[in-house]
Amino acid sequence: MTLRPANSRLLLLCLFAALMPALAPAQAPATPPTPVDPALLAKATAGDVAAEVQAGDAYAAGNGSPRDARQRAADYAQAALWYRKAADQGSIAAQIHLAELYRDGRGLPRDMEQAVAWYRKAADKGDAGAQGSLGLLYSVGMGVQLDYIEAYYWLCLAAAVPGPNQAKYATNRQSVGEHITTDQQSAVEDRVAAWKAAHPRPATAQ
Repeated sequence: MTLRPANSRLLLLCLFAALMPALAPAQAPATPPTPVDPALLAKATAGDVAAEVQAGDAYAAGNGSPRDARQRAADYAQAALWYRKAADQGSIAAQIHLAELYRDGRGLPRDMEQAVAWYRKAADKGDAGAQGSLGLLYSVGMGVQLDYIEAYYWLCLAAAVPGPNQAKYATNRQSVGEHITTDQQSAVEDRVAAWKAAHPRPATAQ
């Protein structure tokens, strides 16, 4: 029996489709994270918050070992797990690190709304770096709706804390202040005063 050209092509396509799974290359195994001090991991596994943050730091740094892109990805994914454990227990440092991983898309899908949420948790506790970052995000509408009043508020709080970035926060606050009225600035300053009264000694990063 002679196959028509159309039938021949159909038969070849069917055979090719059947062979595809066999011809497809085997999926490469997942890259394991860089080994980290077992004693540190034991403490972190037991729920020690400081150890959880340190474990996250060790993975984020790759424990000082040379890494390719796949190894870095595996390490950041592991870092994110430990940072989240500590962040859920209230660690300001872990909350900021987790916000940064979401912001940069390292170890986690890039998600600016999640970055804002974690920055806010640390900012609410008085961390100037988180407050400054939140102010900047409000000023450009990244992860939140653009809001110069909120940006001014968070930058006012950040600029009130002595530190290496205080002058930068003050400059950013001045720049944002040009987009709001004097009355709006005054209202924000009342909010800032109320926040300071409720938080006479702002928390520092844990």
